[in-house]
Amino acid sequence: MKKNIKNFYYLLTMLETLILMAAFTPRTNGQLLKDPHRYLKNPLYQRRVELFRSSKIKQATIVMLGNSLTEGGSWNDLLGRNDVVNRGIAGDILLGYLNRMQYVYSLHPRICFVEGGINDIYNWETLDNIFNWYVKIVEGLRHHGIIPVIQSTLYVGTNWGEKWLKEHRPDLKPIDVNRERNKTVKLLNQKLKRYARKHRIIFVDLNKKLTKNGFLIPNYTWDGAHLKTDAYKIWAKEINKVLNKLGI
Repeated sequence: MKKNIKNFYYLLTMLETLILMAAFTPRTNGQLLKDPHRYLKNPLYQRRVELFRSSKIKQATIVMLGNSLTEGGSWNDLLGRNDVVNRGIAGDILLGYLNRMQYVYSLHPRICFVEGGINDIYNWETLDNIFNWYVKIVEGLRHHGIIPVIQSTLYVGTNWGEKWLKEHRPDLKPIDVNRERNKTVKLLNQKLKRYARKHRIIFVDLNKKLTKNGFLIPNYTWDGAHLKTDAYKIWAKEINKVLNKLGI
């Protein structure tokens, strides 16, 4: 167990490096990466998808869909249930979600909690692209008769990427970089909230509980982005409020 946890944190460190390299790679005239399969550059993607493919679980009431924040949660334990399946992949981007939705649909869940977008933001995707991909994910769930719940994209903390920046871009301060990225997070959440309201979809604002002054609260994170147990407890409480309201 300890070895698995150690390996997980090691891989997160690798992914942090890849994400931050992308975040500070110069773009010519704002040009973004156009490769529609770039999610496959994530070393964890195929590994996790192979696990999903080989899973013996045929049905789940609840699916948690997201990136490392979702993958890092032991959701059955946190929610006090045995019918939750974790479909999080550390480092994943929304294009990656869209290309693995069959591993959600095949479980025939009643409800799916969606979390994501921060890795796209740090890869300098346009706000419109991020929003449109998110909507496709939600609409796909609705088309399959699954209740979608949109969870706000979390702000990062003031110190996210501090070590990498110190070594590779000492001219930049983490707080300044992350403040700018968090402005895009705010805009994305505003668009998602308006969309959810228009289509009568539940929107869970995790930033109200886990952030302050536009940054992730330090006590809730161990590196400026990934969450400690206390943060997961708060998150789980918000999820249970939704489940209780819907009678699930």
